[in-house]
Amino acid sequence: MIMQRDTVQQDTVQFRSGSTHYLADKACPNCGGLGLSMFYEVKNVPVHSCLMLSSTEDALNFPSGDVSLGFCDRCGFITNTEFDPKWSAYAPNYEDQQSFSPTFNRFAKDLAQQLIDKYDLHNKSIVEIGCSKGDFLHLLCELGNNRGVGIDPSAVPGRVESSAADRVTLIQDYYSEKYADQVGDFICCRHTLEHIQPTAEFVTTVRRSIGDRDVAVVFEIPDTVRVLEEAAFEDIYYEHCSYFTPGSLARLFRSCGFEITDLYRAYGNQYLLVEAKPVAVTDESVHPLEESPEEVAAAVQQYIDQIHGKLAGWRDRLETAQREGKKTVVWGSGSKCVAFLTTLDTIDKIQYVVDINPHRHGKFIPGVGKQIMSPEFLKDYQPDQIIVMNEIYCEEISAMLAAMGVVTELIPL
Repeated sequence: MIMQRDTVQQDTVQFRSGSTHYLADKACPNCGGLGLSMFYEVKNVPVHSCLMLSSTEDALNFPSGDVSLGFCDRCGFITNTEFDPKWSAYAPNYEDQQSFSPTFNRFAKDLAQQLIDKYDLHNKSIVEIGCSKGDFLHLLCELGNNRGVGIDPSAVPGRVESSAADRVTLIQDYYSEKYADQVGDFICCRHTLEHIQPTAEFVTTVRRSIGDRDVAVVFEIPDTVRVLEEAAFEDIYYEHCSYFTPGSLARLFRSCGFEITDLYRAYGNQYLLVEAKPVAVTDESVHPLEESPEEVAAAVQQYIDQIHGKLAGWRDRLETAQREGKKTVVWGSGSKCVAFLTTLDTIDKIQYVVDINPHRHGKFIPGVGKQIMSPEFLKDYQPDQIIVMNEIYCEEISAMLAAMGVVTELIPL
């Protein structure tokens, strides 16, 4: 899994011997600088984790690609150099809706109200880039009596039941400059930028669409600092070709003509949010949350130092459970599950995968081939242990299991 250093000489950050190799001709899509230090590789992973498939055969024959992460010591950005945009075929059967979780709904509602209060979003026009099924956009429109336009190829008009449905328009398409007229009074973009490799090009497109209008923007993405420090390999998968820290995100927005008005973490420090406004002359002030590229390099080294042991520990744990005849289930069938099982190459050690999203039930997981079951399945199955893909949901899951009379061991990642 860990790539070895070659003989290329470089005047860049130095990782400990044997942990990386350097590609001098690879350009960083975030800052344009040449040269990336390659530090982590996983071969043959599904190119999509959340496309729902109708059979085991389709799931196991799903196209695969490689993940090869490179670090830019100029801006601190991390990218998958093997990413091929031809696989970015998001469609209505891309199922990433999280609003079936009470825990997530509380967070989304609190965030929506926070933004409404902060930016006085009442009777305003809101645009969401990468709106998925439109849950958050509908929330913003419900709570502030706003109008909304959501742009996403996986959007499904009518999926979300909302009192604001008649004020929300969903467009099944990728965001581009042809939607420059869809600016409104406020722009948000949640969990989309990490799916886009030409990050500077994309944020520049957003900035050009705004022009000289006074429009605030909010972007939300996964926080890569946590991923590096915890060696959270389950959060590294093919669709996520771009990995941001607070510093690399802020530097990107400043370079594209935005001033950072706030930068913070949320949702158990799993998510990173940047709030910004367009400016003619960029203020180069550094936000207190920003770290330097050298600090990101230290976190990358920490990942390198931990990852072998963490992977070996999980393989041993799953093999031991199988040897002892324990019934093991994964809770959560999304991208974390796919990365967890395919990176470890231990799909056969897991009997079932469950998920609370009813639109996933009966479907099959790309690259894994397991059919997704509803939680009610566990009433009869009574597993010995459940591996929870996101610790933040453990309290919610425990309550569901208790209500169903399922007594088992919960093991969070």
